[in-house]
Amino acid sequence: MNGGDEVPAAPVGPPRPLEWNFSQVFGERTAGEEVQEVDIISAIEFDETGDHLATGDRGGRVVLFERTDTKDHGGSRRDMERMDYSINRHPEFRYKTEFQSHEPEFDYLKSLEIEEKISKIRWCQTANGALFLLSTNDKTIKFWKVQEKKVKKISDMNVGLGNGSTASSSYSNSSKPYLANGGCLNKPSSLPSNDFAFPPGGIPSLHLPVVVTSNETSLVARCRRVYAHAHDYHINSISINSDGETFISADDLRINLWNLEISNQSFNIVDVKPANMEDLTEVITSAEFHPSHCNMLAYSSSKGSIRLIDLRQSALCDSHAKLFEEQEAPGSRSFFTEIIASISDIKFSKDGRHILSRDYMTLKLWDINMDSGPVATFQVHEHLRPKVKILCL
Repeated sequence: MNGGDEVPAAPVGPPRPLEWNFSQVFGERTAGEEVQEVDIISAIEFDETGDHLATGDRGGRVVLFERTDTKDHGGSRRDMERMDYSINRHPEFRYKTEFQSHEPEFDYLKSLEIEEKISKIRWCQTANGALFLLSTNDKTIKFWKVQEKKVKKISDMNVGLGNGSTASSSYSNSSKPYLANGGCLNKPSSLPSNDFAFPPGGIPSLHLPVVVTSNETSLVARCRRVYAHAHDYHINSISINSDGETFISADDLRINLWNLEISNQSFNIVDVKPANMEDLTEVITSAEFHPSHCNMLAYSSSKGSIRLIDLRQSALCDSHAKLFEEQEAPGSRSFFTEIIASISDIKFSKDGRHILSRDYMTLKLWDINMDSGPVATFQVHEHLRPKVKILCL
């Protein structure tokens, strides 16, 4: 600096607010068309890479979308991030496939109707080009495999009705001889004798189609496992473990641990049901596995607390390793504050260091190494605070 003059630092202003821009819409309606209740989206989930999006609706359907703008550049989003590739346009997704995941059911023992609405979707690890995901309604969890398969078509009939000759137009270039019943012989010497003659008009009972595999492919969704009859209350959460082999499902009072390959057995690892239901003071609202430590999970409650538990401590995790809750001023708790303090969902950060919780009015960020209180609080509906009493009626 000349003359020792110092350049004054620019004043630090408040951070610029996030700008949200409309990007894409799926399922556009015509003017005046009413939205059907079965078409209302009830669950949505990106996979780990961000290249696939799954949505579930009240009609029990799961719709998959695939990101297309990354394919134009010859690489995945993760590869472009490594190369510091900047994307100036919005991500673009296209429809991939859809399938009926759940149907309406009726519990005859409890005289309770179980609707088909999808409440949660979770992606599993991919394998051999196939997509795997879990979907659940209030009572039943299903494990789905979505895979491309080659389309099989009927090319011809193996026996002509007119003269009883074997149809071979579709196999003129094939090196394998085919029998009249659709079978295949590897040795030409095993062909049927020319002395064998079909009766006039052919044999209708042997009029069979010849199926060939074409180069066309289609996406096929197949239900591999059904996990049912394990929850007395409505399922509010499912979460995949980082080991890729197990997952948890949670309802209001219990959390069960499942193996993906075993559908008829689960282990109850958390049970907050009191001996007398009149003593019930809180319920489980959400549960989530740690993203990298397969022995750790967290669950939230209706009282605004988050409990971190370690599966190595005991088979039934009736005690927690850490408790995260915000201290309130004495006398400030009331009926209305208890309602708005209930946590509706929690999520771990990708590195597992932080937990983000959502309650009625705020988002709170917690550091798992500091249980004295949240490290940050974001007001979401502050303009509604004066009307809390009306909302809680």
